[in-house]
This record gives sequence, C-alpha cells and structure tokens, in this order.
Amino acid sequence: MTHHLHSQSSGESPVVKSHLDLSDSNMHMMVSKPEQWVKPMAIAGANQYTFHLEATENPGALIKDIRENGMKVGLAIKPGTSVEYLAPWANQIDMALVMTVEPGFGGQKFMEDMMPKVHWLRTQFPSLDIEVDGGVGPDTVHKCAEAGANMIVSGSAIMRSEDPRSVINLLRNVCSEAAQKRSLDR
Repeated sequence: MTHHLHSQSSGESPVVKSHLDLSDSNMHMMVSKPEQWVKPMAIAGANQYTFHLEATENPGALIKDIRENGMKVGLAIKPGTSVEYLAPWANQIDMALVMTVEPGFGGQKFMEDMMPKVHWLRTQFPSLDIEVDGGVGPDTVHKCAEAGANMIVSGSAIMRSEDPRSVINLLRNVCSEAAQKRSLDR
C-alpha cells in the first residue's frame, strides 16, 4: 500500500486513543498491515473498519477480528484487483469499496472502467452497501449510482467547490434516486 502507519512500541496508539473521538466513523485504512490497527480504531470509537483486500494474507481472520471488536466491516479493492477476488468475502462484510483511482493522493481522474465492478457487485449482492472512492463529483456520480454504488466518497470535488453543500446534496440525491429506481425495477 502507499501509506505506512507505525504504532508505538507497546503496540497501542496513544495518539489515537487519547486525542480522537471516532464515534460513528467509517475508517478507510490504506495501510500495509491493517491487522495492527483494529483495536486502536475500536478503542477510539470507530463504527466501521474498511481495509484493502490486497493488504492482508488472511482476510477471514481480519474480518472476524473487526467484528469481535464491535465494528462493521468494509472491504476495499484497488483498480488492478479483480472484483471476483472480493466475492468469497461479500456475505461476511457490510460494505464493499471499489477504488476508482489508485490509492495515494487526492485530485486524481475518475476511472470509469471500474464501473463494471460496481455493477457486478450490485447484481451478485443486491443488499450489500457498495462505495466508490476517487475522482467522484458532479460529473461522475451519475455513472457510479447507475452502476449500483449507494455510498460515495468525494473529497476534491467538495473541497474545491464554491458551494460544497450543494455538491454534497447533489451527490446524495443522485445516489438516492438511483437506489429508488433499482428497488422499483426488482
């Protein structure tokens, strides 16, 4: 992975434990050893722990550990990872995250060729929350929602906007309308 976080020698992160309140937070952990951050995030109050499938050798054990620490489970895949690699875990997770840029920095161009992954997940696992992250904004959210994403991460499009609230409302409304249409089509 592109980011490496290092814990204190005790194995705990006093900075996370004493200074952050992560209540109701969805933690997207872009780290090389996601196992070491489960307990500190749980202690800080995180509601959901999302890790990258590519960052662990034992996804099943990590999913179990996250659940045992009282959090929901999100599972992310990078653009180069086949969506079928996520499938065996889909019934054990709360949310699948399809990265629509290479993880590492903001402001990248949206990768539309990731939408078949979103569509495949929605078709195979209709009740699963599906999130997209990377390059999503007013010009790309329709493609995401139509493919089946019901959760959107948008950074640059919101932060660089003159009216962030209207961008957030647009993203939210597009996803809601697509979800309603999907439920009517069933």
